[in-house]
Amino acid sequence: MATIYDVARVSGVSPKTVSRVINGDGAVKKSTKEKVELAISELGYVPSTAARVMRSNKSGLVGLITGAISLTPNRSEASGLPDLFIVQGIQKAIEASRMTLLIADTGGKMDRVPQLIRTFEEHRVEGIIYAADHHRKIEPLAVSGATKLVLANCYDEAGTPSVLPNDYQGQFSLVQSLLARGHRRIAYITLSAHLDATIERTKGYRGALEQAGIAFDPSLLISADVDTLDSGVEEQLLWDALDRILALPEPPTVVCFGNDRMAMRAYGILRSRGLSLPDDLSVAGYDNHKLITQTLYPTLTSAELPYAAIGIRATELLLGMINGTSTAPAEPILVSGPVTPGNSVKDLPTPIINLSSIGRTTK
Repeated sequence: MATIYDVARVSGVSPKTVSRVINGDGAVKKSTKEKVELAISELGYVPSTAARVMRSNKSGLVGLITGAISLTPNRSEASGLPDLFIVQGIQKAIEASRMTLLIADTGGKMDRVPQLIRTFEEHRVEGIIYAADHHRKIEPLAVSGATKLVLANCYDEAGTPSVLPNDYQGQFSLVQSLLARGHRRIAYITLSAHLDATIERTKGYRGALEQAGIAFDPSLLISADVDTLDSGVEEQLLWDALDRILALPEPPTVVCFGNDRMAMRAYGILRSRGLSLPDDLSVAGYDNHKLITQTLYPTLTSAELPYAAIGIRATELLLGMINGTSTAPAEPILVSGPVTPGNSVKDLPTPIINLSSIGRTTK
């Protein structure tokens, strides 16, 4: 196996110059660099990562722990979009750095996480990102003092640096966009009431109504999801929720659903009841899962769940902590996304109030 000394001999330079070319940590003439790179190619020389780590105490490695790879194909529960999108965001951010990403999959077993952390630390990673499948609280993860840790799509009671979706703002913006299109009776059929996302989005729903001066009507807020993987139970709950709001003396003109998957199921239920979308009832989702929103007819209005951006922000935070250019934030970093309009929401006439015309007031 070729050594750095063989490369130096073939290229006619010193081993120190070869080291500078390999590590990019010193000024080297272009012609000299080309000679060294040619010698490396001809000899098939592979730099020793272990030796580099010993010299610099930096491995250039970042670890990622996720369940996205093993669970994404068959999973349809609480997570709206596959957390694989978080992984893709992390990869994009890593590509812009000189770091190398190592990925370990939990297989859906949280008890594997401590061992995966130990394995990463044995390989001298400089930092670790743990990415959860949906917005939730986790138990604190133990890492050594030298290892930086960032949580993506989750948080803990220890205050570990984390990046979360701004679920409050997402639902607030969605309801605000519906208000702007003339809707005043806005129903919200939620995911499980125990989810952090549901709690924050419900606050956003009520906040947007309050800002518009519309009183909150509890009959328009219904949970149609429980912590179960039984699709039959979910279908029954969704049918019941729709039945209840459509039977109200003053039914809603638009229904927001907890995620796009729920909205997709609602399309079938509503049409089986003889309703035309959006002529008889407008519909909005949450996630902006394009495989759903763009293939449904009519296309679905939906709030963006910015998973890729969460991955990018988490990686930027971790790299900053590793390089000493960022400090650990005291509070979670919240990432917002836009509302993507579809054809599932129709405009309603907005009443003109207190409009003065030639000295008269019309209502």
